[in-house]
Amino acid sequence: MRSRRTPRYIATFVTLTLATSSLPMLAGCGREEATNDPPAPRIVRTTTVEKRKIETPLTFSGRIEAEDEVNASFRISGRLLNNDAKIGDRVTAGQLLARLESQNELNTLRQAQAALAAAQGQLTQARNHFDRQETLLAQGWTTRANFDAATQAQQTAQSQVEAAEAQLSAAHDLVGFTELKADAPGVITATGPGAGEVVQVGQMIARIARQDGRDAVFDVPSQLIRSASADPEVEVSLADDRAISAKGRIREVAAQASAVTRTFEVRVGLTDPPPAMRLGATVVGRVSTRAGPMIDVPSSALTRMNQRPAVWIVDPATSTVAVRNVDVLRFDEAQAVISQGLDTGEVVVTAGVQALHPGQKVRVLGSGQ
Repeated sequence: MRSRRTPRYIATFVTLTLATSSLPMLAGCGREEATNDPPAPRIVRTTTVEKRKIETPLTFSGRIEAEDEVNASFRISGRLLNNDAKIGDRVTAGQLLARLESQNELNTLRQAQAALAAAQGQLTQARNHFDRQETLLAQGWTTRANFDAATQAQQTAQSQVEAAEAQLSAAHDLVGFTELKADAPGVITATGPGAGEVVQVGQMIARIARQDGRDAVFDVPSQLIRSASADPEVEVSLADDRAISAKGRIREVAAQASAVTRTFEVRVGLTDPPPAMRLGATVVGRVSTRAGPMIDVPSSALTRMNQRPAVWIVDPATSTVAVRNVDVLRFDEAQAVISQGLDTGEVVVTAGVQALHPGQKVRVLGSGQ
C-alpha cells in the first residue's frame, strides 16, 4: 500500500536537507577567516646594549713548586758507594747526601803529599847552598858565576814547592769531590742512581727544593695573559680547602709556549705561604682581568647561526627581529662579553630566542603593546 505524504511534510524535509548541506560551507568559511588573521606577536624579554667597565675574575688550576730548585751532582766521575737521599727528606746545609769510591783520589792525594815533601827538601838544600855561596862571595872565595847558579837553584826549588802545594790542594779537592753535600736547606724532590752504579760528571743524584721560597705554577693561554692587568695580585688557595690561601705576584712568564698545550707557564711568587701548601699540592689561582668599557649580555641571549654565535636584534620601529653573528670574548653561565657585532643602544632579545625567525614581530614582556 503506497504511503501518502502531505505537502507540509515534504516542505519540512527539504528545509532540513538544505540546512545540513550548508554546514560544511559555513565551517569552511570560518576556517578561512581564521587563517587570514595575522599571527600574534611573540612575547620576549630584551635588554638595551651599553658599554661598561667589566672586571671578570679568571680562575686557573696549578701546583706548588719551589722558587729555587737545584740538581745536586758530583763534579767527578766514579762508582757510587752509597746514596742516602730519599724523596721527601729534609736536608740542612752541608749534610752528606752521597759518596763515591775514593781510593784513586786518596792515592793521588798521597802522591801529591810526597811530591811536596820532596820539593821542600830540595828547597832546603838550595837555600843552604845559596847561603854558603853568598858568604864566600862576600869574602872573595867564590866566583860570581857560582853565586848566580846558587841563586837560580834556590828560585827553581821554591817554584817546585809552590807547584807541589797546588797539586796537593787539587788532590784534597778531588777527595772532597767524592762526597756530595747539600749547599742549602731544603726538601729532596727527586733522586738519581743508587749505590753501585757508575755516575758521570753533572749527573743528577738528588733534586733539592730550597726552602727560601714557594711558587704557584700555572699554564695560561696567551689571550688571557694579555687581558690581565699589569702586575696583578693573585690569590692562591688549595684546591680542596679555599680557606688555606696566600697572596702572590707574577714573578716569571715563560718566553715560549709549550709545544704540546700551546700555553705559557706562569710562576707566581707567594708571600708567606702557609705550611699546608706543600710542594706538589694542587692550587687554584684567581686574578681579575683588566677593566675597560665592554659590551656584555646575558648568556641566555646567545644562539647560533652559520656555526657561529649570534643574537636576535629587535628593530624598535617595526618591532621585528633579525639575527646577527657576534664575536664572544668570554662567557660563563650568567654573562657573555661581546667583542664585535653589537653597538651601544641596540635592543637584544634575552629570553625566547629559540622560538624566533627572521622578520617575526615580537612584543616585549611588560611593554603593553
